[in-house]
Amino acid sequence: MSSRSLYAPRPASVRCSGDGTPRLVGGIAVEAVREEWLVEDRWWTPAPLCRRYLELVLDSGRCTVVFCDLVDDRWYEQR
Repeated sequence: MSSRSLYAPRPASVRCSGDGTPRLVGGIAVEAVREEWLVEDRWWTPAPLCRRYLELVLDSGRCTVVFCDLVDDRWYEQR
């Protein structure tokens, strides 16, 4: 039995336009950005959390949530 969390973030291949808006996720075009939000937490600890989340609609019709970890500048897919 795996102890992996449901909806645990996993590294994602995200290509962005010049303004930082995702245009491709895993090689699939982004049709629309449904929502965007910023999470800043644990700023008082040695491991602060600062993430830019986006809920996207892909060309395939699938919806996904990706985030850019603004501390390490890497993209992850949440679901």
